[in-house]
This record gives sequence, C-alpha cells and structure tokens, in this order.
Amino acid sequence: GKYDAIIIMDADNTTVPHFLTRINQVYSQGFIALQAHRTSKNLTTNIALLDAVSEEINNSIFRQGHVNMGLSAALIGSGMVFDFELIKKMLSDIHAIGGFDRALELTLFKAGKRIDYLPDTYVLDEKVQNCRDFARQRRRWLSAQIHYLREFVGDVPVALLNKNWDFCDKLFQQMSIPRLLLLGGAFIIALVISFISWQVSLKWWALFCILIVSLLLAVPKSLYTRRLFVAVIELPETFFSMFLNLFRLKGANEKFIHTEHGVE
Repeated sequence: GKYDAIIIMDADNTTVPHFLTRINQVYSQGFIALQAHRTSKNLTTNIALLDAVSEEINNSIFRQGHVNMGLSAALIGSGMVFDFELIKKMLSDIHAIGGFDRALELTLFKAGKRIDYLPDTYVLDEKVQNCRDFARQRRRWLSAQIHYLREFVGDVPVALLNKNWDFCDKLFQQMSIPRLLLLGGAFIIALVISFISWQVSLKWWALFCILIVSLLLAVPKSLYTRRLFVAVIELPETFFSMFLNLFRLKGANEKFIHTEHGVE
C-alpha cells in the first residue's frame, strides 16, 4: 500500500517534539496497533483537573497496568496508531457513530489482534472545563458502553473457548459501572446501611476504602496538588449529574454529540 501506518488524533490534540520519530521507531519493530500516552494540556478549571486525573487513572490501570499483566492496552479515542491495511479493513466493518474506539477495540480483539502502549510518547488533549459538558461527555460514553456490551456479549463463549482473554477482559469492562458512580454509589450504600446495621456496613466501608486507595495509587504524583483537594469538593455535583444521565441514555449513541471544551 501507499502508507504504512495511520495516526488518529482529535482536532484539539497536540504532540510533543519528535512524536513521529518515536512512532516510526516503535512501528518498525512490528507493532500493528499502538496507543500513545494521552495527557491533559489544560488544567484551567477544577472539572478539567478532575478529568485529567480520571484520564491518568485509566492510563495507569487500563493501559500500563494491563500491559504489565500481559494483556492489551485500552484505546482512548485519539493518539492511536494502526497498521494502515488493518485499520482500513477494521473500519469498513464498523458502523459506529458514538464510541467508535470501543467498537474498534472489540473488533480488533475479536480478530485476535493486540494493542500496545507507549507510556513515554505523549499526546496533549484538551479536557472539558465545566460540569455540564463533563456530564454530557460521560452520558455519550455510558450509552456507547451499554450499546457495545449488547452487540458483542454473544461472542463471549467462543472467546472463552479460544482463550481470547483480551476480548473477555474488554467485555467485562463494558459491564463495569463508571468510576464516579461506583465511588458515589458505594459511599451512599455504606452510609445508608450504617443506620440499619453497623456490622453489615463495615463490609461496605471496607470496599469503599479499598476503592479509594486503588484510585489514589493510580494517580501520578505530579497531579497531587492543593488544587486537587479543592477540586474533589466538586465531586458530589458531578456525581449527581452523572446519576441523572442514567435516565437520559436513549439515543445518545445514535447521533454524534460534540464535546464542548469552553468554560461557560
């Protein structure tokens, strides 16, 4: 073909110097799918900071952590590199409007392909800056998550028989509750049960604490600033916005919802 590889970026993405040189070096070693380390280029508001923290938690757990365990890294929607012929074939089989990266991941894993991670090759991404846009973005993601869970769940038995752990792991992730809802939900359940039976509530408080510790371990030291602790105060408002999203999922994956990045 005319091209060896293709890089997929968002319109607001920028890269570090020598990004293409690094991609060429790694691609020449025989990789067919790569995810660069996407990180924030704006920490202008508390919501943007929380969004940046969320992204780095995903980098720690679903990319670097998975690669360390011998599994494929998760895609993130931009900063992605693919073999040109492979991506041309894969995209021709995908008819996604929302969450195309989820569809692409599951299609790649179903075909037995691997995605590798480049922790030292950065792509700078603009983060959402207010609660309304954050909630709209997560609404789109949650809708796509449910949509592709339904679409691919029937392939699990074959994947288990073929020991296709990347596919099984990815589909298991589609079943998981979004992190903020999990965090808020665990806290509310623990609090309510405390008034009913403090003995039973101990289990829920333990689960809540384990969840907190695991997330704290996944956040890079550079993001532990005084501003972060101030931003955490805004979490309840963001949680309730996301909770309301659960009742507004219909149609969110059937049309393209552009993510605004403005402060207002």
